[in-house]
Amino acid sequence: MSLLPLPSRTLRILPKPQLLSPLRPITRTHTRPITSKASATPQLDAISLHRLEATQRAHHKRRTIYSASGFLAGMVCIWVTATSIDLPPTSKLDSSRSSTSLSSSSTVTILPPSSNPTAEQEELIPTGTSTIQHFPKNIAFSSSPTTPQEPYQLLGLGIRTVSFLHIQVYVLGIYISPSSIPTLQTSLLQLAAPNGASTLVAHEKDALKAMLLDPSRSEEIWSAILQNPEIKSLVRIVPTRNTDFHHLRDAWVRSLTARAQKNREEFGDEKFGKAKGEFKAMFNRGSVPKGRELLLSRDESGKLGVWYEDGEKGSQRLGEVGDERISRGI
Repeated sequence: MSLLPLPSRTLRILPKPQLLSPLRPITRTHTRPITSKASATPQLDAISLHRLEATQRAHHKRRTIYSASGFLAGMVCIWVTATSIDLPPTSKLDSSRSSTSLSSSSTVTILPPSSNPTAEQEELIPTGTSTIQHFPKNIAFSSSPTTPQEPYQLLGLGIRTVSFLHIQVYVLGIYISPSSIPTLQTSLLQLAAPNGASTLVAHEKDALKAMLLDPSRSEEIWSAILQNPEIKSLVRIVPTRNTDFHHLRDAWVRSLTARAQKNREEFGDEKFGKAKGEFKAMFNRGSVPKGRELLLSRDESGKLGVWYEDGEKGSQRLGEVGDERISRGI
């Protein structure tokens, strides 16, 4: 038995299979720079610089004006508040001498009575202001040095104020001659009781008071009463602060102008305009210090006379206006 040779076997190495990589999603990456490049500063020309400088200058100027205006307004408010407050009247203080100095051996001096008894008996009416505290109830007045003085009795008084702060300007008192009081009473009785009654009952007095306190009605009433030539009146004005004639005059001129515009038939003629010009000319003067007396008189014919006390020469006559409509309007 023969042995056959075994066939040889050749081992071949197969090529290594290529591994396929797994599919990956395609993603886009956004890169952001850590630092961005600074934008270049634009160049400013001369015109832009000039405009910027002008704007800043105007801004500072406005701030300065506002600050100054606020400062001035504050100072004015402080001044108005300080001057408009009425101070309380002064009170009588005790003597500085002790009671031990007033022994029984001390000399006691008794003064004689005053040589002018009318000064002691003069009755004063409080005005309601601390600057001019009292007005005399009775005053004596004469329109000329040759005529004797005639007494006048206080009819009413009030305080003239201006602006919303009620700044007091002057105290005004209306006086009437005692000889004119019966005529005034008769006129008021005819107004309140047209049936010819000699006295008024309670409700008639209240009705008359309401009419006199009504601004428009009282103007008509006093205008009708003052047309009576028998009523002689006197207006006494004393300023509570320093003022001037122009300030006092302007208020009356405005009142006369308003009256003329309201009733052109009675006050619209040339004669009234001329009389108003004469009245304005009398007050074409300087200042009126606090406490000086100004008198406006109205005689039987309605003629208006003006007197002023300057503190040196006494009461001086400034002039007169013959048209009775001027005195009636004032």
